[in-house]
Amino acid sequence: MKLYYLKGACSLVPHIALEWVGKPYAAIEATHEEIKSPEYLALNPLGAVPLLVDGDFALSQNVAILSYLDSLNPETKLFGSKTVQDKAKAMKWLAFCNSDLHTAFGPLFHSPAYLEGNEELKNTIRQEAAKRVLTLLAVANEYLSQHLYLGEQLSVADAYLYVELRWCKAIGLDYSPLVHLEPFYQRVGENPGVKAALAKQGLPA
Repeated sequence: MKLYYLKGACSLVPHIALEWVGKPYAAIEATHEEIKSPEYLALNPLGAVPLLVDGDFALSQNVAILSYLDSLNPETKLFGSKTVQDKAKAMKWLAFCNSDLHTAFGPLFHSPAYLEGNEELKNTIRQEAAKRVLTLLAVANEYLSQHLYLGEQLSVADAYLYVELRWCKAIGLDYSPLVHLEPFYQRVGENPGVKAALAKQGLPA
């Protein structure tokens, strides 16, 4: 089994999941140029990460990959699935992180070509994007005021939120007023599987 990733990107989430599973796998760091190559596009036409290759089976999209790993390794409880309801709750938070929150980061990472030369509009869009990210993080913060994790136990949803909090730190987006997020970040960051995935990507803990 092979996982193609970009360092620190959302592909860190299935990398953490593979560490939790504990079975042999290869993590292959790709470049932005490589994921646009004909060979890579044949496996993932979107030219994005993550990409999981299991024999002759290739799978993209985080939610699909995480669900696949969970189905192959139910004993690992990647979705914190002590009960059907708990698994559904973790899936809800995973969807929140993968769809709502991840999408909100977009303008903070890159601007479309049509904004080239219009710094004022670029900055306005970035400011609005930052507000949107913090508004969404406030939803998680409120939940974490009464829970250690997004589910009843550590799950891939927590790994995703952890990765997105790392993005906040990387771009200097201050979430400190949301007082329950940093303790959560520290808790998840102490997990051995999280530490191992970070180390394999050459990222600081």
